[in-house]
Amino acid sequence: MDTLAPDRLAWFREARFGMFVHWGLYALHGRGEWAISREAWPMEDYVGLAERFTADHYDPVEWVRVAKDAGMRYVVLTTKHHEGFCLWDSPTCSFNAVNSGAKRDLLRPFVEAVRAAGLKVGFYYSLGDWFNQDWFRGWQGDAAARERFMAYTHTLVRELMTGYGRIDVLWYDLPQCYTPAEWRAVELNAMVRQLQPGILINNRAYTTEDFATPEQHVAAAPRGRPWEACMTLNHNWGYCPSDHDYKSPKQVALNLANVASGDGNLLLNVGPDPTGRIPERSRAILASVGAWLRTHEVAIRGTERNPLMWYHFGPTTVRGHTLFCFLDKYHGETVHIGGLARRVQSAHVLSSGQRLRVTQQDRRTAISGLPATEPDPVLTVLQLELDGPPDHDISRFIGGADIFPVLPR
Repeated sequence: MDTLAPDRLAWFREARFGMFVHWGLYALHGRGEWAISREAWPMEDYVGLAERFTADHYDPVEWVRVAKDAGMRYVVLTTKHHEGFCLWDSPTCSFNAVNSGAKRDLLRPFVEAVRAAGLKVGFYYSLGDWFNQDWFRGWQGDAAARERFMAYTHTLVRELMTGYGRIDVLWYDLPQCYTPAEWRAVELNAMVRQLQPGILINNRAYTTEDFATPEQHVAAAPRGRPWEACMTLNHNWGYCPSDHDYKSPKQVALNLANVASGDGNLLLNVGPDPTGRIPERSRAILASVGAWLRTHEVAIRGTERNPLMWYHFGPTTVRGHTLFCFLDKYHGETVHIGGLARRVQSAHVLSSGQRLRVTQQDRRTAISGLPATEPDPVLTVLQLELDGPPDHDISRFIGGADIFPVLPR
């Protein structure tokens, strides 16, 4: 990261929550964005889908409304996925939205809608490309094809960085098959930064850049390293009407709590249908999460990276001397916290403000007075005001013995 990194990263560190949008020709067959590869689908047949991609109900203003109501602060759209289809009017790649049934640039109205709502604009770009045969030929050892494909890649990225005003995030994917030197990744990103000085770039072009991207799981990066967990809302990234394996609002809220405890972000995906509509179930889940987040934002945004915490009731986040406890399992009137090495000065239910009783003996803390049934329909959070920064180690109260290892903080 360069010397401008703290300024460039300020909004990203505060955001916590963003929307990932996977939308392309794969929405038409509804079998996932990797179907062309998994099913060995001949590209000469696959390209015919473009004629049916009319985007009749594409309304990026509505997409952004859904994102903003969910409490998301930025939106990242797949400008080109592995299939090679470009959502913009590319003079370099004829396999694009203007030459499809949509007959228009689909990227420009997206950018305008995101900016108008005050959110940050992110472009996903797949380095891999099943449409351009030079990608495969170069991988198989054809040096001339490889050079043509790298020039093609750099040109398409330049188009994205020069045609749409300020872009806040460049999100690479699928760098496999080539080395960083073959991608000319350092040169590529230098060009991007020259054109977009304030941009954030992820680590998927085999360079470290600005932030790490664990996929489908929460894995905090080393302290000081920005990171973002990208996850699907159901199982697939692209539209798949047979996939009903959706995360509940509670699961999403817990993921938000977990990323916040590690000072990271959650980039949560939706897959619009072929016409451009976000599935109703996705919208309902996001609306529920947004209502919950409006009440619990203080426990998610602006929190610090959590010191090592052993817990059995759910994740925790920290803000100064305040500890927020997310109850992933609700056991009724009393919550027991073992090993809390601070005195609790007050406790209450975050959503309702209901005051709770606190009893502490040695390293055992009991928070009682909770209702018999869970007070929050999504996820209950307790706010504890402590007499100092949270400190917690379960090994300290078991007869003084180091039964559990004390890891470095």
